[in-house]
Amino acid sequence: MVAAAFIGPGTVTTATLAGAGFGTALLWALAFSIGATLVLQEMSARLGVVTGLGLGEAIRRRFSHPLGRAAAVLLIVSAIGVGNAAFQTGNLLGAGLGLEAVAGGTPRGWALGIGVLAGLLLWSGRYRLVEGALVGMVAVMSVVFLVTAIMVRPSPGDILSGLLVPRLPDGALLFTLALVGTTVVPYNLFLHASAVRERFRGPEELGAARRDLTLSILVGGAVSMAIVLTAAGTIHGGEGGVESAADMSRQLEPLLGRWAGAFFAIGLLAAGLTSSVTAPLAAAWATAGALGWRTDLRAPGVRAVWLVVLGTGMVLAGFGVRPVEAILFAQAANGILLPCVAVFLLLAVNDGRWMGGLRNGRIANVAGVTVTAVALALGVRGVLTALGVL
Repeated sequence: MVAAAFIGPGTVTTATLAGAGFGTALLWALAFSIGATLVLQEMSARLGVVTGLGLGEAIRRRFSHPLGRAAAVLLIVSAIGVGNAAFQTGNLLGAGLGLEAVAGGTPRGWALGIGVLAGLLLWSGRYRLVEGALVGMVAVMSVVFLVTAIMVRPSPGDILSGLLVPRLPDGALLFTLALVGTTVVPYNLFLHASAVRERFRGPEELGAARRDLTLSILVGGAVSMAIVLTAAGTIHGGEGGVESAADMSRQLEPLLGRWAGAFFAIGLLAAGLTSSVTAPLAAAWATAGALGWRTDLRAPGVRAVWLVVLGTGMVLAGFGVRPVEAILFAQAANGILLPCVAVFLLLAVNDGRWMGGLRNGRIANVAGVTVTAVALALGVRGVLTALGVL
């Protein structure tokens, strides 16, 4: 579920643009993001397995004073609601880009159809059905990008330089924020804490939960890096920009030849659908938990929230914004939102009342604070740059 959530059109588009524009120079940002995801998602999974609470529920219980609780709940609901609405717009437009390349029409028109399909899948209320559909779609995308990355034969020296030497080329800050935001997805922290309750039953299964999330994140990270490498090896330095699915599909030509465009479009559609399901679902679980509502998939409050997020995304997708720019903006917004959510997560997993002996230790706290500090620094710099201060 977690891998499916962050291998969406945002990941595909952002990683493609990063590789096409800067070659392997931003691989370090992706490596940091994968490590940060492992750190934060482990905390989120541990919280869900040990306490049986979602992150929103845990935060609500963490603040006993009514004013503090109200402020925390307001921040969660507003941040996740607004953030996921923007994210959902990018998901739907990304899926629409795929269908436009295959069947014509416009991304805006197709986005509405994808929204309806995502709504039907969510309305079914069957977790295993949702999970199975998402995992299958992600697996196909993963294999193709990994194989293509091998065929492109990237230079080992360029890969090591990109991974080990952090640098920000001119114009790369937005892409760096977007790479962080599309990998360390803030809503995934809410999604995972709630989702593990459906699969794992109690602290005795924590080891299995950790193995499950580690495999998912490493697979997702490998696919993200493969996309950067394929774009760096096939598009970087070439003529023309990246404005459509057809432009992005050039990176798959070494493996698929003339079928690259059709396959990429179908993959983008699949990626958009997976994220179109998980983004509203995470927002619903976060909001319901924070407000003290029932959190099962068929609960009226959960359904009301995901309907609002999905509907907002559909409306915004229909306004005519440019799909590639909308997707990149949504990922950058996620990178700015991340530090706020990470702070709440650290508070929750350090609460001995609920976590007992499985609360955070010193090493976990150092790792969590480091991740939060780096994400905050990138977010602040991104805001200041946008305001023209830097």
